[in-house]
Amino acid sequence: MGDGLGYLSFRDVSYSVEGRAILERLTVDVELGETLVLLGRSGSGKTTALRLINRLLEPTAGTIFLDGRDTRAMDAIALRRGIGYVIQEFGLLPHWTVEQNVALVPRLLRWPAAKQREKAGELLEQVGLSGGMGARRPHELSGGQRQRVAVARALAAGARLLLFDEPFGALDPVTRHEMQQQFLELRRKYEVAAVFVTHDLLEALTIGTKIAVLDRGKLEALVTPEDFWGVKTPVARAFLETLPKGVKGG
Repeated sequence: MGDGLGYLSFRDVSYSVEGRAILERLTVDVELGETLVLLGRSGSGKTTALRLINRLLEPTAGTIFLDGRDTRAMDAIALRRGIGYVIQEFGLLPHWTVEQNVALVPRLLRWPAAKQREKAGELLEQVGLSGGMGARRPHELSGGQRQRVAVARALAAGARLLLFDEPFGALDPVTRHEMQQQFLELRRKYEVAAVFVTHDLLEALTIGTKIAVLDRGKLEALVTPEDFWGVKTPVARAFLETLPKGVKGG
């Protein structure tokens, strides 16, 4: 963007609770088509940064911009409806069908019923859940299928920004790999900006276009996956040591 901001931008963003810093002076940009991975140990500030974006929390200092606008100047409900949010526990409504779950935000936005169904069907096909799956209830699906529904729902209202909070952590390794590949396909198709929280380095290297390493609320490193192997900072090196033997960087 001409004003020096990305589609999503953190500018010196901090968050404190009772004087204790959870996040300190974070500055980072995410463009459309990019995925920023927030990588760090538990308590490093990853999920806090994610919740600041959709104003589940408010910064104690600094500014977050979305498409050039200060998010604090935006209506919080409208902001959240325009952002797709995917969590590990799926967040699906159990008494609604799969189709109704996917069409949740279009319904809140008062789209015509026919348009809601059309969009839900299109997205379910995109995530590999066509052929009558829309009529099922969440409890009739596997964990991987429920996560596909959650991803489809995040895209349903045409969101340009998607937030993922360790969404694939509870899935088995094969399903997790499938979901990562599905995410990459959807990112290419829809050209969305995404922020993805994980503590799995292989996942970060697979789906990220840039990786922000957080340590006790501070940005320790900001690199591409290709450059991660050369980072010498303590947390980055600790994550590299978790990789299986034989996995080497480029």
